[in-house]
Amino acid sequence: MRIGLRILLGYFLIVALAAFLLMRVFTQEIKPGVRQAMEDTLADTANVLAELATDDFLAGRIDDGRFATRVRALRERDIGGNIWGFRKAQAEYRVYVTDVDGIVVFDSAGRDLGRDYSRWNDVLLTLRGQYGARSTRSDPADDSTSVMHVAAPIRDGNRVVGVLTVAKPNSAIAPFIARSERTILRWGFLLLGTALAVGLLAAWWLSRQLGGLRRYADKVTAGERATLPDAAGEFADLGRALETMRERLEGKQYVERYVHALTHELKAPLAAVRGASELLESPLPDADRARFATSVREQSERMAQMIDKLLALAAVEHRQRIEQPVDIDVPTLIEAAVVPFVDGGVPVRLDTGRAEGLRLRGDAFLLRQLVSNLVDNAREFSPADGVVDIEAHRASGGVQIVVADRGPGVPDYALPRVFERFFSLPRPGGRSRSSGLGLAFAAEVATLHGGTVRLEHRDGGGTRAIVELPLPPTG
Repeated sequence: MRIGLRILLGYFLIVALAAFLLMRVFTQEIKPGVRQAMEDTLADTANVLAELATDDFLAGRIDDGRFATRVRALRERDIGGNIWGFRKAQAEYRVYVTDVDGIVVFDSAGRDLGRDYSRWNDVLLTLRGQYGARSTRSDPADDSTSVMHVAAPIRDGNRVVGVLTVAKPNSAIAPFIARSERTILRWGFLLLGTALAVGLLAAWWLSRQLGGLRRYADKVTAGERATLPDAAGEFADLGRALETMRERLEGKQYVERYVHALTHELKAPLAAVRGASELLESPLPDADRARFATSVREQSERMAQMIDKLLALAAVEHRQRIEQPVDIDVPTLIEAAVVPFVDGGVPVRLDTGRAEGLRLRGDAFLLRQLVSNLVDNAREFSPADGVVDIEAHRASGGVQIVVADRGPGVPDYALPRVFERFFSLPRPGGRSRSSGLGLAFAAEVATLHGGTVRLEHRDGGGTRAIVELPLPPTG
């Protein structure tokens, strides 16, 4: 499991658990909280009504006095209220009064007059001088039918002579409870959704940062050019540490590899120079002396060219990107690349008509050297009466430059190795091998520009060097 997914799951699990517990606590506390508030209101109401009913109760007219008349009239009153979005049409209070024996002597609903309520907690406890209240279901199996009863004593002096109870169904506050629960659940799910979105964003960001560093490390491991990805915070520090490590390791390996290769390649010209110099120290005919002196000069030039090309190749290999790319006209680029070959040697024939208007973006000097190296290589392998053909055209969303010769061609075994450093094939006519760095340089430049270069057999004999470079994005 990826680390980003692990972080997301762990984060969301914690948030979901916290939200679940929070919503559970809230929803479980809503109903008791609302009912507690209602009970407090009923207690105040019961005590107010008990004081108002005292005179009629003591006078023996509690069921037909002014108090009874006013309480019964309450049921006919149209309240017409709008309480937090819910319409309130009439009062839902039920008021009943019991005497000292618990017998109902007044009932605003008119249904339990004369019944014995002495065992109900609201009456029983109040007659004992305690706080009396109860919540009773009319249907024992249905909690929504519960009715809350709160009682207050009717006193004659300090003596409790009766009980007044105010009852109100809990269903009257059920809409408020349901709406509060819906609101809490809605915001709870919104919280979970927001937490999930934040978690996804954080996991995506972490995965993106780690993925960029992983791809960078994979490219470095594969020996490809890799640019350190943009990162932030600790990831940027980690990236810079990886970059520093890569540079130091590559620098050490690069030096070791090139020292070994250069030592191997310089052995032959150094041996030739040493042998010729030893012979030149002894008496020789003028013709032999001139031949050995020419050999010393040719081998020294070969070593100088090898060092120059090696330095140029090293400079390209260490570049990770084009620092200041410019727009380059393809026909102009090719024409500038073949200028050194117009006089003498194998002629060069251009066909850039299909490349009119095509432009590349990159380093003009390096791209010119790329084409020049391919042309120079083609001339080296061309017969004396041959021609090097160069053409350019649009292909597969990019630019394709083809340099073709009519030489002996590249053996199949050598095709995979022609772009290796110091790998070279014998030239026609017994000419000495090259440094083997020209094609390696061309491959590095093409890769630096996001392109490729390859060699393939040419129909009718010879070799085609094909360079494919991407066009710059438009818009």
